[in-house]
Amino acid sequence: MTKHKLVEQILEKQSYLCVGLDTDIEKLPAGIPKNAQGVIDFNKAIIDATAPYCVSYKINTAFYESQGVKGWQAMEETLAHIPSSHFTIADAKRGDIGNTSAHYAKTFFEVLPFDSITVAPYMGKDSIEPFLAYKNKWTIVLGLTSNAGSQNFQQQKLATGQFVFESVLEQVASWASPDQLMFVVGATKAEDLGVIRKIIPEHFLLVPGVGAQGGSLEEVTKFGKNESIGLLVNASRAVIFASNGTDFAEKAAIAAKEYAIQMKQLLQP
Repeated sequence: MTKHKLVEQILEKQSYLCVGLDTDIEKLPAGIPKNAQGVIDFNKAIIDATAPYCVSYKINTAFYESQGVKGWQAMEETLAHIPSSHFTIADAKRGDIGNTSAHYAKTFFEVLPFDSITVAPYMGKDSIEPFLAYKNKWTIVLGLTSNAGSQNFQQQKLATGQFVFESVLEQVASWASPDQLMFVVGATKAEDLGVIRKIIPEHFLLVPGVGAQGGSLEEVTKFGKNESIGLLVNASRAVIFASNGTDFAEKAAIAAKEYAIQMKQLLQP
């Protein structure tokens, strides 16, 4: 999906909601079997219920890979059910030496035709270049994450006075255009978004941490929005597990709609 089409979808819906399909098989609601077919049925119902209110779906691959071959099949069927109008993200956090990354890119851009994949930048430019070789595909680089452990490396200061995450953003942004690159920035770091926007003013930000993790949608929008909106705000558990009963899809739709309504209000001049 091109940047133009993504922005078009966001402006048309007045929503920048990404629904995270982090489908924990142990948390499937009542009446859904705890197996691969149950995951597929659950995901399809969630997608059908929430599609009017979001512009993107993020599949955290760990929840599928842990189920072996049947989990991969569930991921493939889930991806196939997502409407072509919606931006798809493989939240796989890959990144390795060039030839290995080339196979990761083939896996998630060709075999499983996602629009984008999350990658870890720790191994440097040659680990990310194979992903950038694909046109109309997006590489979403970990920038500043919301977990406590981000202090161990990302928020350490370099001799230059920059934080490590600032150096990552600056360097990676020079490797490709904002038509190919996004960055992950945790919602619980909303106060840092103003600084981040000075480094990467034109790039899209994928922002997890709103909802169950306590991030503020209002603050994320205030500090993170740019001229083309430039945000995909992810909500996972708060939407897909809004209910553990037979009304799970209905409650997911209500939760997604509430986010969409708030987003529309926040986009008003």
